[in-house]
Amino acid sequence: MTLASLIDLTLAVGFACGAVSLIVAVRYVGSSGLFALITRFARPGLYEGQSEQIKREIAWSLVSALIYGVPAGAVVWVWWNLDATLIYTDLGAHPLWYLPLSLSVYLFLQDSWFYWTHRLMHRPWWFKLAHKVHHDSRPPTAWTAMSFHPIEAISGAILIPTLVFIIPIHLSVLGIVLTTATIMGVTNHMGWEIFPRWLVHSRFGSWLITASHHERHHEEYQCNFGLYFRFWDRICGTDRGLSRRMSAAVAEEVAARI
Repeated sequence: MTLASLIDLTLAVGFACGAVSLIVAVRYVGSSGLFALITRFARPGLYEGQSEQIKREIAWSLVSALIYGVPAGAVVWVWWNLDATLIYTDLGAHPLWYLPLSLSVYLFLQDSWFYWTHRLMHRPWWFKLAHKVHHDSRPPTAWTAMSFHPIEAISGAILIPTLVFIIPIHLSVLGIVLTTATIMGVTNHMGWEIFPRWLVHSRFGSWLITASHHERHHEEYQCNFGLYFRFWDRICGTDRGLSRRMSAAVAEEVAARI
């Protein structure tokens, strides 16, 4: 490879990384902004007095967006130019039943990676070094989801770009995985429960992580480490149930309607 071709390659990959970083940043601002707007109407005054915190959250999140975009952009370039990933677009490449299976596998692996890296981040050394940035949001808001120290952002940014070289996934399913991560990341931090009470307190809902569950992690730190599912928290004895504050708020709302 000549120096000129190496420079061209570097510029091409760099452009892809920059473009994806911009997309991640726009996705963050759009999704967090949307749910912050919904919060403004659904829970007026909930974020009152948190303007400085929200500014910090946005700043850290934009840095995280840049970091997330680098491996993701490299994957996009490799997929588009070399076809060297296991991302596929032909629905006939695998049986149709593989679509929901691959979705389940990706979500489970993402949840597992998050649980164990999250527990690591709560070790004193790692917490002081990196994870404290996320927990400086007290209480969290719709802008908190990507508010990470760069070290923690790297740990979250590498998983999906690695998996697409190991486990085949249809492009549409990959889109669902990324959309799920975005929506659940924002709604789990916005300080109130957007999902209906009948779902959160159902048998199915008792295995899912929503704001009511993750808020307790931000209240007590050493519990409720999962991302989507309560599986690992229950297996490892770190599940302490739902947020006391949010449960009390729901109880007050129900009582007020009676």
